[in-house]
Amino acid sequence: MKEQHIIEVNKDLCIGCGLCKNDCPVNNIIIKDKKSVIKNQDCIKCGHCAAICPKEAITLTGFDEPPIELSKQPVLDSDELLMAIKSRRTIRKFKNKKLPSEIIQKIIEAGRFTPSAKNAQNVSYIVLGEDKSKYEKIAVKFFRRIKSIVSLFMKSAKEVTIDDNFFFKQAPIAIMVVTKDKVSGSLAASNMALMAESCGLGVLYSGFFTSVVNHSPKLRRHLNLKRNDYVVTTLVLGYPDMKYRRTAQKETANVRYL
Repeated sequence: MKEQHIIEVNKDLCIGCGLCKNDCPVNNIIIKDKKSVIKNQDCIKCGHCAAICPKEAITLTGFDEPPIELSKQPVLDSDELLMAIKSRRTIRKFKNKKLPSEIIQKIIEAGRFTPSAKNAQNVSYIVLGEDKSKYEKIAVKFFRRIKSIVSLFMKSAKEVTIDDNFFFKQAPIAIMVVTKDKVSGSLAASNMALMAESCGLGVLYSGFFTSVVNHSPKLRRHLNLKRNDYVVTTLVLGYPDMKYRRTAQKETANVRYL
């Protein structure tokens, strides 16, 4: 996350209620003379203090947009959400139909607002659109060369046919999730996939393309990836060209209650 963010307290608005102090995860706020005081600026800038203040006395500077005022807490229907999760399928056949930019932006927003470890906000995204076939071509050539080696460790690799559309399946876009923090990147990708499906899209997690990106110097150069850039996953997105009539079947959860 950028370092120029400053936490400011408006003493004229602060009523010294202590809500910010009690909710601060790093104990960075004290109450002095019935006013909130930030001990230092070396915190994770989570914004809990600004979000919980009933008088809007606390602000975080340096962001491009203000926080959204919540007149009421958003509530999801738990039964509908669970059914949506149970109905999810990996899609490998897509319609020849472009995605509106508004939907793509919603998917990125779902990733951007996903919590990250220590609020690092260190996840970035690369959207591959009309020129994605250029990158897919490089990836296909690389994967064809190493297929025999991959097959030694992954039996399924022996059976796959590596055609020119092997990675992206002629979908309109693919989004690469880039970060050194695999957990934060995976959480962002999961929310992005859920958002995509809520917009009527199908999703394919392209593990093969992700592996190629992380191992092919030529492809990394073409994508302008830096040496330490790690691609956590690649979401292939588009309107599905099929309809499933039943939910996925899964094994019973392995759970221990202690």
